[in-house]
Amino acid sequence: MTLPSIFVRSLGQGARQVLALHCTIAHSGAWAGLAASLGAQATLVAPDMLSHGKSPDWDGQSDFYDLTTALSAAQLTQPMDVIGHSFGAMIALRLAVKHPELIRSVVLIEPVFFAVAKLDAPDLLAQHDAAAQPYVEALETGDMPLAARLFNRMWSTEESPRWPDMPEKTRAAMIRGIRVVPDVEQALFQDTKGLLTPGVLNEVKRPTLLMTGGHSHPVMPAISHGLQKRLPNASIITIEDAGHMLPISHPKETAAQITNFWHRLPPSSV
Repeated sequence: MTLPSIFVRSLGQGARQVLALHCTIAHSGAWAGLAASLGAQATLVAPDMLSHGKSPDWDGQSDFYDLTTALSAAQLTQPMDVIGHSFGAMIALRLAVKHPELIRSVVLIEPVFFAVAKLDAPDLLAQHDAAAQPYVEALETGDMPLAARLFNRMWSTEESPRWPDMPEKTRAAMIRGIRVVPDVEQALFQDTKGLLTPGVLNEVKRPTLLMTGGHSHPVMPAISHGLQKRLPNASIITIEDAGHMLPISHPKETAAQITNFWHRLPPSSV
């Protein structure tokens, strides 16, 4: 498969090489606050997903999850630490499964693996699905501006700018990105990629940190705790006053926890 060219941003100048994978309807620049808070520790290699940031549009035909995984794997030019947020965390998890030899450690920030909640906390998943129904209906009717607006509001904090107050360029970028959501739904909710197949996650031996926000939707900590049970070398931390967007809204607190995690890594992972 010939991969399309994508935009890749470099943030920081530290010796530790880190692949940073952003969430849906954001872009690689969302890592700027975290990179600044990490200071001289790390260099973040941060690609823009297709239909996001400065990367070209997704063709609408390829499997978006598979293609994004392959494009992210192409950035692993040496063993690296990986940080992923939301859907980016799902890409990071797949990389840890598929390319363990190129992964030193994994940070999964609010991974949106709803299939875990389907097994472990179906009542919380039902609450999430009810809250998500308005933007799902907007997607189904093809109203992408409304879908982007509702999706953003569901996952943003109360302090985030309201849709009418955002620059037109920001709104347009979110509308552009929301088009990929339906293509990954089956993988996230039904585990069509088989990550929950017995034995798969057991093989993810690399140290893994799961991070969740205390103000996020209740289904999110359930997912993180479910993954912690299934990953053999995983720990979990909650940033109590943060929501789903914690690496953006709370970069200093996020950086502090990641730094502590890195400091605990065995010498072979450093």
